[in-house]
Amino acid sequence: MEEDNYFEDEEFSPIRSLLGLLTFSTILPLRVYTSLEYMTKLTWCWPFLHVFIGIFAAICGYVSLNFLHLNSFFTAAIVYAFLMIITGYNHLDGVMDMADGVMVHGDPERKIKVMKDSSVGAGGVATLFLVASLTVAGIYNILDYNFLIGIIICEMAAKTSLLTTALLSIPLTPGIGCYFIFETTPSKYLISTVIVCVIAFLLGDIVGVCGVLGAIFSGIIISLIARRNFGIANGDVLGMSNEVGRLMALLFMASALFFF
Repeated sequence: MEEDNYFEDEEFSPIRSLLGLLTFSTILPLRVYTSLEYMTKLTWCWPFLHVFIGIFAAICGYVSLNFLHLNSFFTAAIVYAFLMIITGYNHLDGVMDMADGVMVHGDPERKIKVMKDSSVGAGGVATLFLVASLTVAGIYNILDYNFLIGIIICEMAAKTSLLTTALLSIPLTPGIGCYFIFETTPSKYLISTVIVCVIAFLLGDIVGVCGVLGAIFSGIIISLIARRNFGIANGDVLGMSNEVGRLMALLFMASALFFF
């Protein structure tokens, strides 16, 4: 990301800001940059952008299952790897950093210091392994029900989890995360979540909506953990919320598929 002062004379452009947000969160060769202030004004649209990432991942899963004739577990691992690669492993450091901060003993100042430290502890590595392995298991579970569309829903819902945490959190300033948190207002969040629920229902009926509810639940839990341990939230906390949100969306959809 370029320095913000590089864009001092830039005028706000919704299209440029959306493409900038996609550039920020993926490795797609768009190379569209804008200031953090303008880019984050459309944070509420983030879940809709990741519908397209989810579509690519679902296509990847479909090809693996129906053309390469791989089993569901191998396909699930490939889909997860695809999601991580196309998003540039964007939130994995957040998972490890927040986990390290939560695991260390001490007051919020010490926990924040550990979370912002560039080194990674055993708690961070173990938490990343758990989140990654359980996410693969979740994808495997919905593939067993032949619910490929769930891959699209869980990727979209992951960003709803992130927005939920942003809405309920006090930002750590300065930092990139504070821009996203400041721009996630109740009205913007409500509009975003209602549209996400409609898309999830159109794609996956009640099961899809259950996935979104799982992501919202995840966002609430992560915000409470962050508030209890740090008092604030930053980009690492939002990253943790994204990854756990995807996992919880898969868990809720897998449970719903059993009943519906």
